Amino acid sequence: MHRQLQMEPEGSPLRKEHKIEAQVWAAQKDPASADALIGQYMPFIRSETFKFTHAAPEAGHEDELNIAATAFYEAALSYQRGRGAFLPYASTAIRNRLIDFYRVEQRHSGLVPLETPAGEDGRQLLETLPDSRDEIGAYDLRAASREEIQEFGRQLATFGLSFSDVADNCPRQERTMAACHAVLNCARANPMLLDRLVHTGRLPVRELAMGSGVDKKTIERHRKYLVAILLAFTNGYEIIRGHLRQIAPKGGERT
Repeated sequence: MHRQLQMEPEGSPLRKEHKIEAQVWAAQKDPASADALIGQYMPFIRSETFKFTHAAPEAGHEDELNIAATAFYEAALSYQRGRGAFLPYASTAIRNRLIDFYRVEQRHSGLVPLETPAGEDGRQLLETLPDSRDEIGAYDLRAASREEIQEFGRQLATFGLSFSDVADNCPRQERTMAACHAVLNCARANPMLLDRLVHTGRLPVRELAMGSGVDKKTIERHRKYLVAILLAFTNGYEIIRGHLRQIAPKGGERT
């Protein structure tokens, strides 16, 4: 007796999930397919954003929508078989990114308190924060950090520097650290100095000394450290910059 194959109905959840997975695999290989996937599932992305903010993106939450779309795209690129259905996976990724965004906003501007309502059940944002066992967020952050650090190491190498060189040249005294941060602030206020560093491979000591008021000898003494932190504030090192912004001399403003 021949066993008859049972075809899934066109609109069944399993058939729909298989279709989504096929679109995700295509998106991982082709940017145009990724754009099409985001466009097709923008209603889903908007819905997930609304669940978190309880307000339409047009009501001042455009940033959250952009973050959610980026998280959806990253989820599509990192999705693998064995991680369950894609849409719940993407939903978790979006929620985690939005929580991270709110945490940063609260830390740097104080505009979004943890007491902000975050659900129809009356829970506050603090109660919705994921614990340290969040596997998706931790995996993505580790992977992104590793790639960024590797790229940063390659760029340091073009200047003849290694991470150990930078660590050895790091200022030990608070006064010297404050001077180095004054140099960094000068460079950030004058992006052409950062561009000159990248394109010439040379630290513009004279201009940095004039703009920051820091003695040229101090800049020369900590050249390796300054090259590293200035490079971190060029394009592509968001995670490293996030750590550097938490470092500041006592009594001074955060860099």
